[in-house]
Order: sequence, then structure tokens, then C-alpha cells
Amino acid sequence: MRQIILDTETTGIDPREGHRLIEIGAVEMVNRRLTGNTYHQYINPERDIEAEAVDVHGITNEKVADEPVFAEVADEFWAFIQGAELVIHNAPFDVGFIDHELKMLNQARSEPRLGPVAEHCRILDTLRMARDKHPGQRNSLDALCKRYDIDNGHRVLHGALLDAEILADVYLGMTGGQTALTLDAQQTQSERQEADSAEGPDLRRLSLSRGQLRVQQPQAAEWQAHHDKLASIRDAAGQCQWDNLEGWPGATVGEDPA
Repeated sequence: MRQIILDTETTGIDPREGHRLIEIGAVEMVNRRLTGNTYHQYINPERDIEAEAVDVHGITNEKVADEPVFAEVADEFWAFIQGAELVIHNAPFDVGFIDHELKMLNQARSEPRLGPVAEHCRILDTLRMARDKHPGQRNSLDALCKRYDIDNGHRVLHGALLDAEILADVYLGMTGGQTALTLDAQQTQSERQEADSAEGPDLRRLSLSRGQLRVQQPQAAEWQAHHDKLASIRDAAGQCQWDNLEGWPGATVGEDPA
């Protein structure tokens, strides 16, 4: 699954009052692993930024005066997000601003017509998810970082790309934690030799060809506990990556999914 964790900064709080986007930041995640692909763009909003907004994100009129307007970056941005699931904290705010920009753009040109976002992307609102998971508690991004022990000490002011990167960590924390498992058996022979050389001559690795490990099949009660855990993940996140594994959907309690 391809997900884009996204955040924006704006000139104010309401696009209906003429406020505009001034920064978009997004990071790509595929199958719960960050790919390193990002999108980041400052935007000239063609209007003044409110002082209250500057206090939040630190972006001034002077900083974006020479940046491109949204119409100049819209196609590249759309290509980055189209078809992905967008993971956004307080999604109605960001999507509302993006849709407002796309609507104005579509009115100014006939082709290509872009948006609305919800017609081309799934949207997952982590604020709503957090409120369901932690009712009655503070669920700001800073509060969630503290709750899930995520370091955001470098976050003095809001910034779209930084906030997107932090939100990716928060989302993974809320939906199961571990994102990847790398086993030595998955390395190529050349990669293992390179690792051995880098780690020094005293390192001894066990041979990977010393027979096979005994496979212990789970008992019915263990399968039931596993299914219950997956159900809790689906309830919290709306989906579970185990369901996408080949051969898994046909598994039943007490049976080997392979």
C-alpha cells in the first residue's frame, strides 16, 4: 500500500476568507516503510500572511515572495499524491485548503482538471483516529509524540515537511509500532561479506546452511489470540497489513495460513 503522510502551512485558518497555502510537505510510505521520497514546496500565496499564522509556523511574506504560485507546482504535487492514501492530522483542514486551491486552478484553466482530493485519494485522519483511541485526552501532534515516546525536540515552530515526518512516526506508533524486520538470511552473499569486512576480522557468523529449524505450528488458542490482535489493529487503523499477505485471507483459526 502506498501512503503519503502530508502537512500544510497556510496564511490563516479559513480558505473561505481568502486564505491560501504557503507550504506543503509530504513523505512517502509503502507497506509501512518510509521510502525516502518526499515532496516539499513553499508557495507564494499572492496575499499577506496573518501575524497569528507567522507566530505558529514562522513563515513570513518575505520568505515566500519569490516562491512559485500554486498553479506552477500543482501538477507535480498532484502526481505525487494521486491514488495514494493520504495520512493527515486534522485532515479536513489541510484537504479543505488543497481543494480550495484546486478549485481556483480549475476555474482558471480547462485542462487538466485536478481534484477534489477525496475523489482520487483515500484520506486517513490521524486526529480522528487518536480521539477514538484516546478519548478525553489531548491529541495534538505534540501530545501524541509524548504519548508514543517520539522525539520532537527539534520542532520549535511548525513546518510542513518536519511535521509530516513526525506524523509518520506517530502514525506507525498508533497502528502497531514495528515497521520492518531485516534477517541476515535476506542479505545477498556479497552484502554479508561486505558487512563482515566492515565489522572486523574477529566477527564469526553462523552458517546459514546448517540444516533447517523445526517449525512449531501454533495451537488453536494461539491462532485465536492472533486473530483477536489483528481485529484490534483493524479497529484502530481501519486496516491490517497482514490481510495483504499472500495466502493469509483464507486462514482460519487453528489452521496454517500457508
